[in-house]
Amino acid sequence: MRIALRIVVTGLVQGVGFRPFVHRAARKAGVAGYVRNVGGSEVEIRVEGEPPAVSRFLELLYTEKPPPAVIEELEIEPVAPHGLRGFRILPSSRSMVKRSMIPPDFAICPYCLREVLDPKDRRYRYPFNSCAWCGPRFSMMYRAPYDRENTSMRKYPLCDECRREYEDPDNIRRYHAQGISCPRDGPRLWLATRDGERVEAKDPIREAARLIDEGFIVAVKGLGGYHLAALASDDDVVATLRRRKRRPTKPFAVMALDTEVARRLVYLSREAEEVLELPQHPILLLPKREDSPVSPLVSPGMDVEGVFLPYTALHYLLLMETRDKFLIMTSGNVHGKPMCIDERCAFTHLSMIADYFLVHDREIVNRVDDSVLRYTHGRLVMLRRGRGYAPAWIRLPAKLGRDVVAFGAELQTAGAVAFEDKAVLTQFIGDVDDVDTLGELERYLRFFIENYRIDLSRAVLVVDKHPGYASRRLAHFMAEEHGGTILEVQHHYAHLLATAVDTGALGRSFVGIAIDGVGYGDDGAVWGGEVMLVSSDGEYERVGHLRYAPLVGDASTVYPARFALSLLAEALGSVEEALALAKRLGLGSRVRGGDAELELVARGIEAGLYTPTSSTGRFLDAVSALLGVAWVRSYEGEPAIRLEAYARRGRVFDNPGVRVRRANGVYVADTPGFFLYLAQLVDERDRRDIARTAQVELGRALGRIAAEAARGRRVCREVMLGGGAAVNDYIVEGIEQELREAGMELVLPRRVPPNDGGIALGQVGAALLAMSSGRV
Repeated sequence: MRIALRIVVTGLVQGVGFRPFVHRAARKAGVAGYVRNVGGSEVEIRVEGEPPAVSRFLELLYTEKPPPAVIEELEIEPVAPHGLRGFRILPSSRSMVKRSMIPPDFAICPYCLREVLDPKDRRYRYPFNSCAWCGPRFSMMYRAPYDRENTSMRKYPLCDECRREYEDPDNIRRYHAQGISCPRDGPRLWLATRDGERVEAKDPIREAARLIDEGFIVAVKGLGGYHLAALASDDDVVATLRRRKRRPTKPFAVMALDTEVARRLVYLSREAEEVLELPQHPILLLPKREDSPVSPLVSPGMDVEGVFLPYTALHYLLLMETRDKFLIMTSGNVHGKPMCIDERCAFTHLSMIADYFLVHDREIVNRVDDSVLRYTHGRLVMLRRGRGYAPAWIRLPAKLGRDVVAFGAELQTAGAVAFEDKAVLTQFIGDVDDVDTLGELERYLRFFIENYRIDLSRAVLVVDKHPGYASRRLAHFMAEEHGGTILEVQHHYAHLLATAVDTGALGRSFVGIAIDGVGYGDDGAVWGGEVMLVSSDGEYERVGHLRYAPLVGDASTVYPARFALSLLAEALGSVEEALALAKRLGLGSRVRGGDAELELVARGIEAGLYTPTSSTGRFLDAVSALLGVAWVRSYEGEPAIRLEAYARRGRVFDNPGVRVRRANGVYVADTPGFFLYLAQLVDERDRRDIARTAQVELGRALGRIAAEAARGRRVCREVMLGGGAAVNDYIVEGIEQELREAGMELVLPRRVPPNDGGIALGQVGAALLAMSSGRV
């Protein structure tokens, strides 16, 4: 008896050699039929044969699938046999059966790299080598499905040898591999001056490496955008790069040839080595070696170095030819702008930074920045979600009633679309207060809206409550253009829901802690140190926060000594006493206008010209300025980030802790009072001890509030943590100390950043809860 099945496979099944694998599995099992890509990035299979053969085929689907493939769902439907003979790979269909995952970009696999390094292989030293298991995907896709004609590889017709590989069912890595090429038929590489003039070079990679070794800066067109490559071991080169890029202190990432080279730069555990070698090849922050040859100017004030491995043959070959075997490899962009992905942008904007350009003629369709991970108190957490991870979707705990478009926040953000029970975050976008970056957010949201067939006229468009956010204006523009319903979501509530979605807690009642720099509060204040109780239907209550202090102007976020004065004034209840103490502490030397500027801040407090804030970030910044660690914020979170590094060798001393009181049913942590206590110890205690104590005790206060808020309530034992400061080792340590005593556990998101890069996922979660409870 012959049976037939129609199978629709969703997950990561396009761009990973899945159709060729299905063809081989069908031959092995002895079934007939066909396989094809369909327009929602899913795969459709029809099989016919004897029942044992069909069962064997289904078994092989799971046991022998390609390494990068992820099968999330099999929809199997019995159908009538048609007497099919043989098994074929059919041309792709644009029609959508089910929506499936757009494949992210993968690092070069060991097999392709081995070919590149083998003098006897025809792809020897070929910088664009890839196969069904590795190489660019999302970065070169115009549209789904993932077929060569829908990518920027379509302009490179296959040569006879590549064609034979492509059509050979027994060639596991290259049969129907859409991105394959070779030196005869693939992209071309050349070296150019900053004026765009080609440099005559037999081997452009070797020549670029020689120039880098001589101290020149080379812009390298990579997989998802341009990098700026430079010596990481030369102080003068690093200083030049910083001056040209207008990046005074923000750390640069360092690309090392392999883990053996990386081990010379950082302390590398076996687990960290495995993370570096993942198919995503992320940047990973790891403790610096004391004897590291990397210039201290690469990551000033930091005790960790961001390192990663070459993820294309081009990067590997370039590093292999350099003297150090490691280089600065930082995003090719001008200050505050998106990374360049084409030659027009590169030669227009990067010519003021780079001396030479290593360029190829394959179009980068979608900009994809490198992903960044770190360890926080032993947990691996994500700081930036880009290459290798985006746009893989994240499952929701229930199905949405309507499609969703989430517009994220404002700084270091990403957007998202959501449908059925899936949320698809865009890659890292950046700070959308810049008009060009806002355009990037719109572009990539529209890319996913089109490819996932989102009906904007019926969709829920989710925005942050902050009335001044550019992302919010974009959402209103789309709503006016297409229709749809606008849903406002409070910033810190979205942070907590992002963690809840990622960890599977959405739909349960929980207590959460949201700690960051700025978020628009329901009372019009600037929130940032919040404890919330979230019910199973999505209602939330602010049950605790840091005590408000006056934030006088945006300058206080750039020069935190100003906010240090605000904390002192709040603690003392006297502006004049606070001003006198601030001057004695030397805080006037840590603002542009000296003591006169402190006077202006004091007058602003007296006149009520301020916004009250409970910001964790501002408190940490003020401690950093007080201790002389960092008193200018040249990049997002800098003083707080450097304070964490500074505290690494400190210890917690006996102290009264941050006092927590309850007023009007809300717990308030007296951070201004604790700041005054610390200020009085500056000349008596080791400043590293003060730094560590400040952060741990802040965490303990937040943990204490969360434990008290949970007492007597039916909430899950996991406490959600989110926000940009949620990756701080010592705050997390303090929170965990208190929660452990209460029998509770702290959880952080794993697949999205806890910072604003994960806000869009929380906004999707808010929309799901609002739909479930009938609020939208």
